[in-house]
Amino acid sequence: MFELHPDLKRDGILIGEFPLCQVLLINDSNYPWFVLVPQRSGIRDTIDLSPNDYAQMWAESALFSAGIMAAFSGEKLNVAALGNMTPQLHIHHIVRYADDAAWPGPIWGKLPLKPYDPAGLTSVRERLENANIETLSLV
Repeated sequence: MFELHPDLKRDGILIGEFPLCQVLLINDSNYPWFVLVPQRSGIRDTIDLSPNDYAQMWAESALFSAGIMAAFSGEKLNVAALGNMTPQLHIHHIVRYADDAAWPGPIWGKLPLKPYDPAGLTSVRERLENANIETLSLV
């Protein structure tokens, strides 16, 4: 049975679901930062997915990537599946800008997490809703 890792529960806000992946907004308003988490138990790496789930995950990632780049007018998209600290497979999708605080380096450890306030969270939800990302059900 699928269960979200405690680190992802702590740092993420469930914002939507695709047929395979949950979509979490990382609670750090410094960046538009999301993770896709395939809803499969015991999966640590992309190679642990079945061939069908592997293809589905990357299809969902591509749809989501295009949607968030349009919704947030991004300059660059960082997509990564590291998992060194949190072993459950999760794929980061981070919209980047040349003037963000971490540019051009990675965002990890650059700034303290800045939680979303209610207005900021509403804004993210509205942007995703307006992006009309195919097969994404917002929650």
